[in-house]
Amino acid sequence: MASRSVAVIGAGQGGLDTAAALRAKGYDGRITLVGEEPALPYQRPPLSKGFLTGAIGHADLTLRTESFFEAQDIELVTGDRACHIDLFGSRIELASGGRLDYDRLVLATGSRPRPLPVPGADLNGVLTLRTLADAEALRALLDGPPRQVAIVGAGFVGLELASTARSLGHEVTVVEAQARVLARALTPQLSRWLADRHRQQGVRLLTNSEVAALYGSASGQVEVLQLRDGTRLPADLVVIGIGVLPRTELAADAGLLVGDGVIVDPRLRTTDRSVYAIGDCARFPDSGPGRHIRLESVQNASGQARCVAAAICGDDAPYTAVPWFWSEQCALRLQMAGLTADHDETVTVGDPDEGRFSVLCYREGTLVGVESVGRPADHGIARRLLATGAWPTADEARAPGFNLKSFALKPPSQRLPARA
Repeated sequence: MASRSVAVIGAGQGGLDTAAALRAKGYDGRITLVGEEPALPYQRPPLSKGFLTGAIGHADLTLRTESFFEAQDIELVTGDRACHIDLFGSRIELASGGRLDYDRLVLATGSRPRPLPVPGADLNGVLTLRTLADAEALRALLDGPPRQVAIVGAGFVGLELASTARSLGHEVTVVEAQARVLARALTPQLSRWLADRHRQQGVRLLTNSEVAALYGSASGQVEVLQLRDGTRLPADLVVIGIGVLPRTELAADAGLLVGDGVIVDPRLRTTDRSVYAIGDCARFPDSGPGRHIRLESVQNASGQARCVAAAICGDDAPYTAVPWFWSEQCALRLQMAGLTADHDETVTVGDPDEGRFSVLCYREGTLVGVESVGRPADHGIARRLLATGAWPTADEARAPGFNLKSFALKPPSQRLPARA
């Protein structure tokens, strides 16, 4: 039997999708969605791209209008913060003094930017980019004369921001501690290719470089970024993009098991079976190698939201969706399906010089992920093949004229034996 009240902490993509999915599945109990920010739930991906250029406005970011919540009878609490969870009493205490009882609780608390632990990180002009308020502050600084922008971290947010700031006419330097950009997320092939695109756009990339300190003027405005090798870079705007930390404080305070995320089982249940955790804050079992992972993506948050909503409505099943990601930078769209960490073999299909290619990644002969640039059809096919296990072997992919579309059109009986 479905529970009679569900509380969702966190009004980002995962939290909103949980509430919406519950109603879509016919849940008729009370639903309360609690968010710290004052705005209606909004999209985060455009914050590093179109929102900064002005191509996307506030209204375009909004995921659902107020009328949606009224029509769906979803109680939306904005500008308030859950500060304590009483697991034994099934009750949440809010910073405003309010209390909220629940039968089922969903933690969608997200993540926060990882701080840069160096002197000067608190100077004026040193920003992070996570929330709408962060993006508004950054947009105000980028909407003016050319600046010397230093971005610390060559991850997705850092590189998207670099591309955006460069397109607005600013001088941009990206400082990355690893040997290559997006080292944790992309193969060396795609990483090098993407770095070349940024350099061609005029972005200065400094890899194997760590920040030692930031220095400012007498008024406290950042002016210089100094690297550990002593190099000093002029910078009147510094953006820190060195990853995020899961927001687990509430869960830990309540006594739930945490460890680089709220630990959940395959059905996304925490150590308290009436409490679920989803999205950036959840660490869940990967259905592949049997390890716990934490993913930071809209797709993961939405997929887990639907999984939890189904479970609350009585359709309980493990979360096994194939992860996928995307990014836009340098007027290119990158799409990734699967998880390519620890791959030991790659096959490139297509022509990198034309900006239309895919990198198939194998681990011990198993296709574990596909990275695509300018080939959206490959991305869609890769997701289906990874889900079904009917993928091409590396030898098949290397054959002259091979392409994923033709392979996918083969009857399953002609595909499955190839991987045996």
